Amino acid sequence: MSADVRHDAIVLSHLSKSFGNVQAVRSIDLTIARGEIVALLGPNGAGKTTTIDMILGLSRPDTGTVTLFGASTRDAVQAGEVGGMLQTGSPPQYLNVRELITMVASLYPRPLDVDKVLKLTGTMDIAKRSTVKLSGGQTQRVRFAVALVANPDLLVLDEPTAAIDVEGRRDFWNIMREVAADGKTVIFATHYLEEADSYADRIVLMARGRIVADGPPTEIKAKVGGRVIRATLENVDVAELSQIPGVTAADRRGEGITIKCADGDACDKVLRELLTRYPGARDFEVRGVGLEDAFLELTANDEDDEDLEQGLL
Repeated sequence: MSADVRHDAIVLSHLSKSFGNVQAVRSIDLTIARGEIVALLGPNGAGKTTTIDMILGLSRPDTGTVTLFGASTRDAVQAGEVGGMLQTGSPPQYLNVRELITMVASLYPRPLDVDKVLKLTGTMDIAKRSTVKLSGGQTQRVRFAVALVANPDLLVLDEPTAAIDVEGRRDFWNIMREVAADGKTVIFATHYLEEADSYADRIVLMARGRIVADGPPTEIKAKVGGRVIRATLENVDVAELSQIPGVTAADRRGEGITIKCADGDACDKVLRELLTRYPGARDFEVRGVGLEDAFLELTANDEDDEDLEQGLL
């Protein structure tokens, strides 16, 4: 089987999964087109990893279906159309990195060249190193190489940059953009919100086993609305700032203040009031609500939270 361009990459229909009395995923529907880069976000217990496990065929849904390129998960995986990178597990022992990548490549019908993968994933310099002598960041790179060498049309990545430093994360996403430019579909779960904001075409936000928002990063942030004002302002109490009409929240970090407003009109009024009351205020910055603010508001606890156990993904 080869991936058919007439089919979407991923179709989840009424997908549910429970562990005992805990509903980890609650009848979600999701369609991801070929070539999309999609970030799957949510707090611990949202259902992200459980969803990824079902997409990869590592866990069977209680109800609903998973379709990859118009076929079952099993058929798509067996055909080499799917590459997975999990956040747990260690590479096999008694092999060096090159031997591991070469062995994995031999299992698939149309693998990428091993040297190309080693270079692309930044693992060429550790190609002769034993898999038991890798740092956390190096292990993540090797996991990515294992997923990539199969030359899959779909890459499913669970916390792909965990244990990788800031520079390494930037390099990883530069590589990922290069990979995605070839038309591959990428879905990844991450706790690094800035990665989702910077690199995803689309964000799927989960909470309590459900999808609570789905769209481009700009759309997700717009759902919350509001504006944020930052400025340098000394010797003014936060409680005093909170009393200004239009201010919904105020905070202070040293000489810097952060004020949240409900919308653009309120923000304009607050700015004028700040300049009138505090002529010594300076270094003003006004921006829209960030992804972190949207994340916190859209995934806020509700009455269903008692049905989920903290830490279950």
